[in-house]
Amino acid sequence: MGYKRIGEEISFADFAVSRSLEHNRSVRLMDRINEVVRWRNVEALLQEYYEIGKTIEGADAYPPLLLLKCLLLQKWFRIQSDPELENQINDRISFKKFLGLPLDKPSPDHSTFSRFRSRLSKEAMIKLNNVVLQEFAKRGLSINEGIAVDARLVESASKPLSNDEIKKEKEKRDKPEGKLDKNGNVLKFSRDLESDWTIQNDVPHYGLKEHASVDVNSGFVLATTFTPASDHDSKYLPYLAIASCHTKDPIKKIYADKGYYGEPNRFFLHLNDIEDGIMRKDTTTARITEIEKERNKQISKKRYVVEQYFGLSHLHDGAYRARFTTIVKNIWDAMCRQMAFNIFRGSKLLVMT
Repeated sequence: MGYKRIGEEISFADFAVSRSLEHNRSVRLMDRINEVVRWRNVEALLQEYYEIGKTIEGADAYPPLLLLKCLLLQKWFRIQSDPELENQINDRISFKKFLGLPLDKPSPDHSTFSRFRSRLSKEAMIKLNNVVLQEFAKRGLSINEGIAVDARLVESASKPLSNDEIKKEKEKRDKPEGKLDKNGNVLKFSRDLESDWTIQNDVPHYGLKEHASVDVNSGFVLATTFTPASDHDSKYLPYLAIASCHTKDPIKKIYADKGYYGEPNRFFLHLNDIEDGIMRKDTTTARITEIEKERNKQISKKRYVVEQYFGLSHLHDGAYRARFTTIVKNIWDAMCRQMAFNIFRGSKLLVMT
């Protein structure tokens, strides 16, 4: 096994359409992305973490960089499913040009995209996002000067269950027979048993929660993760702070809403010499002062960027609902969205500078 040879020969069809692509907006967009992303650095990291294609046995595999680019196209162009992604690649000349895939070569099968997700680890995705953000930092774009953290509720990929039903399903799944379908075959799909219930604004919600941090100057997404919906936002501030460190420069300030207010987070910020940008709220022993109310207003003007990211991904990527039935797969998908979002944003910011 090795890697398939992609784009080594230019077909007559590629030559025939090359001039018409000069006026294609999608091609111009992706050319701009290619100018700001050093794909060789990304490819080197993929080679380190992706094992498929390194042995001599079996059929040749698709290069991992090509598969990652396919999934980035899925995010940029709001393609809802892997079969549709396969169709779009086969149908769109601009996609094939970006992938370096000749017009007479078909797209990878949709099942190949699914296998790629399962084979590339969460650790690899963290490293890949780190490489992209470090490259933008080298080009003068702000990283880590100040970050805004927040969380949002995400609907479960499957229909709601009561807590008792979830417990019974988990106990059943732990048994050998619970991992098989009615024909005795291994279950290919399972319902979401990692979601749970919570109440927000007196409205019950069944699903997960996405926690994210965003740079307040550049708008880059620095970290993202998923938890059950009932997990409290505040305890993830230290994790988001640590996961947001993509350069040697320390984080100067963290902005957060009232849900993160409390002694544990204040102590964490003080211990790490990070300026406190957490909004204040009334406590059982004291009410906030007028000065603190004004301070909250100023913080709101900074932390809106994380809400902006949530809104954009909600609108364009359907991020209001989990795509998969396990937390680990949803984290991977969110990290892919993070990479796509940052590359697109970085390409715009560098053109403006």
